[in-house]
Amino acid sequence: MVSNRIFLSSPHMGGSEEQYVKDAFEKNWIAPLGANVDEFENQVSRYTGAEAACAVSSGTGAIHLALDVLGVQRGDVVFCSTLTFVASANPILYMGATPVFIDSEMDSWNMSPAALEKALKFHKMTGRLPKAVIVVNLYGQSARMERIMEICNRYGVPVVEDAAESLGATYRGRASGTFGRIGIFSFNGNKIITTSGGGMIISDDELLVKKALKKATQAKESAIHYQHRTIGYNYRLSNICAGIGRGQMEVLDERIKKKREIFEQYVEGLCDISAVDFMPEIEGSFHTRWLSTLTIDPDKTIISPRDVIRHLSAHNIEARPVWKPMHMQPLFDRCAYFEEAEDHSKYLFENGLCLPSDTKMSEEDVERVIRLFRELLPVGKITA
Repeated sequence: MVSNRIFLSSPHMGGSEEQYVKDAFEKNWIAPLGANVDEFENQVSRYTGAEAACAVSSGTGAIHLALDVLGVQRGDVVFCSTLTFVASANPILYMGATPVFIDSEMDSWNMSPAALEKALKFHKMTGRLPKAVIVVNLYGQSARMERIMEICNRYGVPVVEDAAESLGATYRGRASGTFGRIGIFSFNGNKIITTSGGGMIISDDELLVKKALKKATQAKESAIHYQHRTIGYNYRLSNICAGIGRGQMEVLDERIKKKREIFEQYVEGLCDISAVDFMPEIEGSFHTRWLSTLTIDPDKTIISPRDVIRHLSAHNIEARPVWKPMHMQPLFDRCAYFEEAEDHSKYLFENGLCLPSDTKMSEEDVERVIRLFRELLPVGKITA
């Protein structure tokens, strides 16, 4: 039955959301403005330490706005992490720009600084430096942002930090999303907190956020009539969805604590299986473990992540592969790709697994997943 299903990561209400939504209805503020929108933006600004924030209808829309206000135009080049969901890369196409994909490093699973520098050196020689670099912080962990920012600053290229999956994570004491010129978050239904659908732009550059806000509201000019000088979008978050976000921000730290507890239970239950390697937590970082992720070493077992996914699915449990890299997607098959030394992103996709990480899971639920996993992958080496 659906009610007994264990989900990968589903919405988890905290209790206050309904009151904030009810208040919006009572005051008839259901449009994309109001007290909930204002306070939700303030909450995210305070939590991350960013100077300004703009709530929008999706994380994808937030990336699109970020590229727009940074001046990306048709024919420009934009670098992007290859190991990500397509929403990170689609806005590059919206702008008529050309994506160039960058490999991951194995210890963070995020953008490889070495591959990034290789790509920047090449594009500087050809006279086509990128207009922006989109760095994706995967599964709740920051990329090595200090090194990435040092490289990008040296080449004079702005960074859009796609922190859609990493709200609450930190690196070197700073919040994920605050290293780049612009940071973005997603509040899709599967994220660590949700507004049903929604996103946020953050930045220490208040002027950029004001530009994004104007673009998100159809680029309307200050006039009694509807006046427009530049292209705009209908990307503002509704006051109702922002009410959900306000309640969710109140329980964010609880959700992170639970996510990490689930991960630790998986580690304890599976650490003796030699074929299993969990996604590392790099030095100086705080990983939220939005999803508990691991790889299964093909040199140590004939069992693949797809076998585990099918086995769990047969028991009404949701698990997923790691993201399929953008450079392997038919949509981007003509785009350039820079790997570190070998194709790490391809390896992670082919051998990676996302285990159920739903914050409504009980310890017994997690133990059930572990038990079913061990049915396929007992201790030791299993090869053909």
